[in-house]
Amino acid sequence: MQLLPWILVFHLIGLVLWVGSLLIAMPVLAAHIGERSPEARQALSRIETKLLRGMAHPGAAVMIITGVLMILTNTAYYLHAHWLHVKLLLVVVLIALDLRVTFRARAFQAGKIEMRRGECQALGGAVAAVFLLILIMVLAKPF
Repeated sequence: MQLLPWILVFHLIGLVLWVGSLLIAMPVLAAHIGERSPEARQALSRIETKLLRGMAHPGAAVMIITGVLMILTNTAYYLHAHWLHVKLLLVVVLIALDLRVTFRARAFQAGKIEMRRGECQALGGAVAAVFLLILIMVLAKPF
């Protein structure tokens, strides 16, 4: 049995959980910003936390672990692949965006900061753009 296809399957599952949850969390957070009802705000806060802690972060962990495992299966190729170097840089950017979303959402939920819908839209757009660039690197391998 070959291990690489299974590693790739779990890498893609991690991708769907991580990026998908981040992209869903942004409109939920934007709705939270405009909501006035305390009950609705509390419910939206729970949804944000479940998306980030329960799906995005475990997905990121699975994706990073399986990514390292894939590199270890063929280090001679992967460590010299320029497209992979760009992809890894983009993954670092995605991690930074994830952390920004997480810390801003927590501070907003705690009432420590105010957020604007435009910030959520910008963060969601940045996540989508980085995701698109990662797909280009992996599928087109332009370098």
